[in-house]
Amino acid sequence: MYIALFGPPGAGKGTQAGAISEAYGIPHISTGDLFRENIKNQTKLGQLAQSYMNEGELVPDEVTIDMLKDRLSHDDCLNGYLLDGVPRTVIQANLLAHPEDGVTIDVVLNLAIPDEKLIERLSGRVEGQSGAIYHKVFNPAPAWDLPYKPQRDDDTPEAAANRVKVYNEQTAPLIEYYEERGLLKTVNGDQSIEEVQAEIKKTLDEHFGID
Repeated sequence: MYIALFGPPGAGKGTQAGAISEAYGIPHISTGDLFRENIKNQTKLGQLAQSYMNEGELVPDEVTIDMLKDRLSHDDCLNGYLLDGVPRTVIQANLLAHPEDGVTIDVVLNLAIPDEKLIERLSGRVEGQSGAIYHKVFNPAPAWDLPYKPQRDDDTPEAAANRVKVYNEQTAPLIEYYEERGLLKTVNGDQSIEEVQAEIKKTLDEHFGID
């Protein structure tokens, strides 16, 4: 099972990634974890990435992909993996399109949610006095944890709309890229967590022929 998971900010991608990893016994590999691990361990790739970051520059796609290829060479990836946050661009997708390099993608799961729902989710997150995270609409803070404050400075409707816009601009070419190759499976992310998990499982079981 070699899976890539796409999902806009606010789609609950982290929750779904954890559920997929647990259900099918495959490692969840995110670009954030790759960077943190390599930088913490001061690997050559980590030092190289840090040098770009220290200069305020974007880490080149080739460095990110080399980190990924190194991670996928570990024994726990022999029977599959779940990629989260990579590929992020068509350039990265092309760099991953060579199975002889040890990278395979069998299916790309795309969590689709209307933009207005994403903005509502993103702009409603708040932090209670205890530090717990709530949502003004979907998971209100209890009376004992009030008053609350915005979780992040960019959790405003304007900032949320921009984050969604940027994601759509970056990801739309990738969705088309994998759709043309017959690898894309779109899942309705505008459901409860349990309903999204059930649809993902049904989609993956059908794709991989699991009874």
